[in-house]
Amino acid sequence: MDQALIDQVKGFLDPREGRRLYELALEASRMGPCLEIGGYCGKSTVWLGTACRRNGMTLYSVDHHRGSVEQQPGEPYFDPELFEPGSFRIDTFPWFRATVETAGLEDTVVPVVCASRLAARHWKTPLALIFIDGSHDFESVEEDFRLWSRHLVTGGYLLLHDVFKDPAKGGQGPYLVYRNAVSLGIYHVLPMTGCLGVLRRKA
Repeated sequence: MDQALIDQVKGFLDPREGRRLYELALEASRMGPCLEIGGYCGKSTVWLGTACRRNGMTLYSVDHHRGSVEQQPGEPYFDPELFEPGSFRIDTFPWFRATVETAGLEDTVVPVVCASRLAARHWKTPLALIFIDGSHDFESVEEDFRLWSRHLVTGGYLLLHDVFKDPAKGGQGPYLVYRNAVSLGIYHVLPMTGCLGVLRRKA
């Protein structure tokens, strides 16, 4: 794993969480392809994609690359380097594509550049791992969970980022969806790493 490369990529993923993503994807990608929702500039993509590459498997990365609400101009996570003056919009895809190329993952990662709900509309491929890290409001996280979790194979991993039980530490969308998923009784609850929630499908 090229830690120097990962450190240079814009993103909000803690290195411990990245290492856990890699370990889980290394196991999951022996069963089938993996998918992330929310690639941003490619930090999580490198962790997941490098693991998938080792097993000759594919990582699908779903992101419209226009930024979430909190990344827009005037919002707390706005990054002017990602702002495209011509269109007056955020565009993270050039950064994402450069990361994938630099990491040597062009034959592993399939960018799906559109809204999550559009990508899911006619999706048929079973998935061994799903990492939900798109928009963090409850409605968006719940929709991602509802649309994609149906494609998770038995023994596959469902991962949610930014799961904070304490509202003072972060938004409650991912936590509420994580809690609701646990209540279904169809997932084994595995230890968290930082704010990365880890569930494994029983059946």
